[in-house]
Amino acid sequence: MSSEVARACALLAGAERVVVFTGAGVSAESGVPTFRGPGGLWKTFRPEQLATPEAFARDPRLVWEWYGWRRDLVAACRPNLAHVALARWMLCRSGVTLVTQNVDDLHERGAAEAALGLLREGRLRAAGARSPDADPEACRAAARDAAAVVPPVRLHGSLFHVRCTRCGERREHRGAVDASAEATLPRCVACGGLLRPDVVWFGEPLPERALEAAFAAAAAAQACLVIGTAGAVQPAAALVDEAAGAGAAVVVVDPGETAYDGMAEVRLLGAAGEVVPAILGGSGA
Repeated sequence: MSSEVARACALLAGAERVVVFTGAGVSAESGVPTFRGPGGLWKTFRPEQLATPEAFARDPRLVWEWYGWRRDLVAACRPNLAHVALARWMLCRSGVTLVTQNVDDLHERGAAEAALGLLREGRLRAAGARSPDADPEACRAAARDAAAVVPPVRLHGSLFHVRCTRCGERREHRGAVDASAEATLPRCVACGGLLRPDVVWFGEPLPERALEAAFAAAAAAQACLVIGTAGAVQPAAALVDEAAGAGAAVVVVDPGETAYDGMAEVRLLGAAGEVVPAILGGSGA
């Protein structure tokens, strides 16, 4: 174990309250594609042309077709070692708030995988999981329930949640999206209104409750672990400044430069799937 990894372990283990801030880099090793840059085209459209309220109002079928395609891509990806190690760590201790900019569901699926492992090791108690080997399906269901106690604070929403454009109801939605016609698009079970992806589009504010929860956690944190984000997107990027300003020790994990390098007490260069298990495995998980 290198001295910097050991130092990160000590800082995180010694903090009663930790805020973890993740970005696209934590999911890169899972194969989640980015939708910006030279390869970020879908058909002949760029994200900036589709991820807007105006685009949805103009052509909801086209926008839903794009999001259905994205859902399929993400569903084919698996949580990597960083997702699982982080979830395992959170399930084994208290005082950790996970805040993510990502709209994939890999933190949740990583938590279910981590909970399943802990159940099989006898380190996690959950209803319906008394005999993991005798009833593996019950064990998996119990793991999903256990994982639900460590949900991420989502600053940009989720591909797998929807919001009604008429009544505002929000819910999880994992079914197939039939975007062959506007009449076949997802509809609200409460009022019949057209559903939209519950993600933050260009020109929209971040969800107020999520933002408040994230910044409250940052202000109270004694340590801040930053994984896979360069700190370029505001106001989310200011979360780390809030934590550092309140006295939190900042640990940054990223293969490239970030806006947080100057304030980091420990800066670890490398892929999340390699570095995160090393520092969290040595912090009590």
